[in-house]
Amino acid sequence: MKNPENGDSLARYGLLILSIALATFMASLDGTIVNIALPTISAAFDISSSTVSWVSTAYLLVMAGCVLIFGKISDVIGFKKIFLSGFIIFTLGSFSCGFLPEIIDSFYVLVGSRIIQGVGGAMISAIGPAMITSFIPPMNLKGKAMGIIMTIAALGTALGPTIGGFLTQYMSWHWIFFINVPVGIIAVILGAKVIPPATTARGNLSNFDKSGAALIFVGLASLLFVVSEGDALGWTSPMIAGSLVLAVASLGYFVWHELKSADPPILELSLFKNRNFLLTNLVLSLVFFSYSGINYLLPFYLEYVQGFDTSSAGLILTSLSFAMMIAGILAGGAIFNKTGGKILCIVAAVALATGYFLMTKLGVDTTLGFVVACLLTIGFGLGLMVTPPISNMIMNSVSRNHQGMVSSLTSLERFAPMTIGIALFNLVFVQGMTTIAAHRGVTQDAPPINIKMSVLSSGFDLAFFVAFIFGIIILILTFIVRQEIHPDFANDAEKEEPITGLI
Repeated sequence: MKNPENGDSLARYGLLILSIALATFMASLDGTIVNIALPTISAAFDISSSTVSWVSTAYLLVMAGCVLIFGKISDVIGFKKIFLSGFIIFTLGSFSCGFLPEIIDSFYVLVGSRIIQGVGGAMISAIGPAMITSFIPPMNLKGKAMGIIMTIAALGTALGPTIGGFLTQYMSWHWIFFINVPVGIIAVILGAKVIPPATTARGNLSNFDKSGAALIFVGLASLLFVVSEGDALGWTSPMIAGSLVLAVASLGYFVWHELKSADPPILELSLFKNRNFLLTNLVLSLVFFSYSGINYLLPFYLEYVQGFDTSSAGLILTSLSFAMMIAGILAGGAIFNKTGGKILCIVAAVALATGYFLMTKLGVDTTLGFVVACLLTIGFGLGLMVTPPISNMIMNSVSRNHQGMVSSLTSLERFAPMTIGIALFNLVFVQGMTTIAAHRGVTQDAPPINIKMSVLSSGFDLAFFVAFIFGIIILILTFIVRQEIHPDFANDAEKEEPITGLI
């Protein structure tokens, strides 16, 4: 039976998890709700499809460049200030995205507002895992909390296109941004009440590594620009080639600077000397990198090969998010507490590799049931892998002083590999399809639109096979990684509390 103190503690943890989950929901929803409205925004401002893509690109580049910076700042001034400030900036940016373009009638105002939104998004997404690890001591609650948050993230991702399509069609594209405003206001009020303030000063920003911050911002933003715009602008264009040189030079100099600088580093590179820390981060990156190919190409397969309309294809894809949510709930509860992270990672990697292998069997005559089975298998593997096993294994392996930094690193390892993966898998798909078509002699004297459907399907098969190869690599790595607990968290396992009072 719970005593009142324990009940109050559980209620406080529940509200804290809800506050972090709202941030996760907003970031996930905003990642998918905007793209479906881009054609409408393009028509509204009478601009090209390549120009309107900056609505998404600007947000992405700012997120990539800022997330590590705010992770480091949060380690210095505390999580609460960064989290609440990020929510306020994100909410103001969302309101500005919906309101100012209507008043000023300028596309560039929309892009500028998206940049503001991206700064806030980087702040709130950088430190979510760190807040779970630092503010929820009981070890059995950490896993459940991470599972709840990832479930909410999957829900936001799944609902994004549906909500975005509905708001754009029946109201206006402005409402895809206005929808963030009430959620942001609630999150700020709730966060101010339940997030613990920093109890001890861990330094100040007077010796903040400004040079390192500038280098990592320029390097990551340039790299993401290359991979996101390379196909549209041309991989050999001066803009892309120059940006690639800038990215390599900036990131290379960043590594040298961080190793030599006397200031506290933006990213503690010495952590990667720990082989297990390096491998667990590699697993997380490869999971999202490999998944990006499925996430990007499958809608095209469903529409072009299977003949489904856009809304039906979107409904089919929700089966993956559904499986991911179920697996996240299971992994975040008693299963994680009993088995530990390593066993769950292995089981998840088996499911992931199996799902990727099944995807290579998709063809023109594949039944809908088989497609859904593939998605359920992959979604189940993703849910088991990323919540809570691999995230907890990474966060619990470093000291409390590095929680914000590493939390922001895991956030970067989620969306940056997916962006890079989309470019790679699209290249594999196009080049593979062209090569197979030329080999079969079906493209001679015929426009690309007349390429036989079987060859188009073969292009998808090749891309899915690449995902399967990465799935095997992930499986091998899960057998190698270990679950390590930093001494700062060694005593948390003794602070077990009942979890029945939580969501």
